[in-house]
Amino acid sequence: MKPPVLKDGERLDDLQLAGLYIIQKIKGFRFGIDAVLLSNYVKVGKNAKIIDLGTGTGIIPLLLSAKTEASKIVGIEIQKEMAEMAARSVEYNNLQHKIEIVEGDFLKATEIFGYNSFDAVVTNPPYTKSGSGLLNPEDLKAVSRHEIYCTLEKLISISSRLLKSNGRFFMVHRPERLVDIFYYMRNNAIEPKSIKLIHPSAGKPANLVLVYGLKNGNPQVTVEEPLYLYQDDGTGRLKQQVSKERGF
Repeated sequence: MKPPVLKDGERLDDLQLAGLYIIQKIKGFRFGIDAVLLSNYVKVGKNAKIIDLGTGTGIIPLLLSAKTEASKIVGIEIQKEMAEMAARSVEYNNLQHKIEIVEGDFLKATEIFGYNSFDAVVTNPPYTKSGSGLLNPEDLKAVSRHEIYCTLEKLISISSRLLKSNGRFFMVHRPERLVDIFYYMRNNAIEPKSIKLIHPSAGKPANLVLVYGLKNGNPQVTVEEPLYLYQDDGTGRLKQQVSKERGF
């Protein structure tokens, strides 16, 4: 493997999964446990075509390249610096045949890829609702955490347009947005099929939720067994549960 092309302020991190590495900022936005949880949650068929909306560092396409048998994974990212860094991670891992990083606004994704063009949409969007304070849209952390470029409603709308009929929608978000999530999904022909609540530990409220929906699916939602990330002694339950799928 050739030496990575690192820029000032960057580092190369071992994902401890299938020999994969990722380029990230030393100081600044880096992927978190939510991306790992989401990649574990995604289930697609062999040779599926997946798109990750707002791919950021490209962490989800990298993880999915090892955890699924998808034939093509596209990551689209509006921030030029992040998209360029993600593309270098793909190149370093020699995954250009499987992963494509596109710099652009995913609200215009149908203009790039066409309608009904993907078997699955995956997204780890900003959690903070728009209108919650003045933010600098050039700040990479702010863009990654706040709905600056896209609202939840628009995200789900474009997801529906990109999905084939019976295409799968996977998202990680905050439980307090579940009513909005279900409302926008049904309004855009994506039927909620299952959710999984993520708790820091037993006795503490859930702070993340994994959502799976099916385009043009029949009404029926399953609430899966919750996941507790840490045991009472502070050790990581997730690491024990999916030790063979490390990436955090």
